[in-house]
Amino acid sequence: MALSETNLEGLPVRRGKVRDVYDLGDRLLLVATDRISAFDWVLPTPIPDKGRVLTTLSAHWFERLGVPNHLISAEIDDAPIDVSDEVREGLRGRSMLVRKARVAPFECVVRGYLSGSGWKEYKATGAVCGVELPPGLVESDRIEPIFTPATKAETGHDENVSFEVMARALGADVAETLRGLSLEVYRKAADEARTKGLILADTKFEWGFDERSGELLLIDEVLTPDSSRYWSIETYQPGGPQPSFDKQFVRDWLETTGWDKASPPPALPDDVVAKTRSKYIEAYELLAGRAFPWK
Repeated sequence: MALSETNLEGLPVRRGKVRDVYDLGDRLLLVATDRISAFDWVLPTPIPDKGRVLTTLSAHWFERLGVPNHLISAEIDDAPIDVSDEVREGLRGRSMLVRKARVAPFECVVRGYLSGSGWKEYKATGAVCGVELPPGLVESDRIEPIFTPATKAETGHDENVSFEVMARALGADVAETLRGLSLEVYRKAADEARTKGLILADTKFEWGFDERSGELLLIDEVLTPDSSRYWSIETYQPGGPQPSFDKQFVRDWLETTGWDKASPPPALPDDVVAKTRSKYIEAYELLAGRAFPWK
C-alpha cells in the first residue's frame, strides 16, 4: 500500500514534495512518503514503496561513501517517538533519524554526461553554468565531471548559476570545499555504479553544517533515482536522450495527456504506476546488490 502523507501527533512537521520532516528537538525525523512530483507538481497518485527505495538507497550510500553525513539511524525503532505498532510499521524502511544542520542554500550538482538542462545550456552557449566545454559534443556525451551549482527553489525550478555566484554568496573557501567534495563523491559513486552496470550521468548533493559542531555534512537523500540520473551501460548510446531509472514513465505519460502543466495534474493509470515502481526497485537492487526487502 502506498503512503501519501504521515501525521505523527504532537510533533512539528514541515512537508516537502516527497518528505515529511518532523522536529524532534535536537534531531529530525525524515520520512520519505510515496509522493511523486513531475513538472513542479506533486501528482495525485503515489508510487508504492518509492519512499522506501529513496531511504534505503540513501542509507546504503551514506555507509559506502565514508563522508561525514547527517544520518544517525535508518531504523525507525531507534527514533524516540511514541506511536502505535501499526504506524511504526508504516514508517519502517522510509525513515531516517538525522542530525540537524544549517543547509547550504545551493544544490551541488555534478555532471559527468551532457543531459537535461546542461545539454540545453550547452546547445545555446557552448558552456554549462559558466564552464566552457569542447565544441561538437552531442546529447548524452561523456564529459570530464563538472560542478554546476543551482539555487534552491521552494517552488518552481532550481536555477543554474555559475560557481562565482555561489562563491560570492557563501565565501570562496566554503564554495571551494563544496565543489571539491561534490566532485570527489561523484567520482567515487560513478566508479561504483559502473561495476553494477550503471552510468551515473549526473547527480545533486545537499550539504549542511552541523548545528552543534559546525562540521560539514552530506545531508538529505543521496544518489537516489530522484536526485540522480542513472543509465544502463548496455543501452547507452550518445546522440540523444537515454532511458533512465527514475520517473521517466510518469513524465512520458503526462506528455501524452494534453495536460497544460498549469492546472492540477491527472491521476496516473495503474500500468504507469507499476512500471515506475519497478524501475525504482530495479535501481535499488542493482546499486545495493541485494533484493528489495518490501517486494
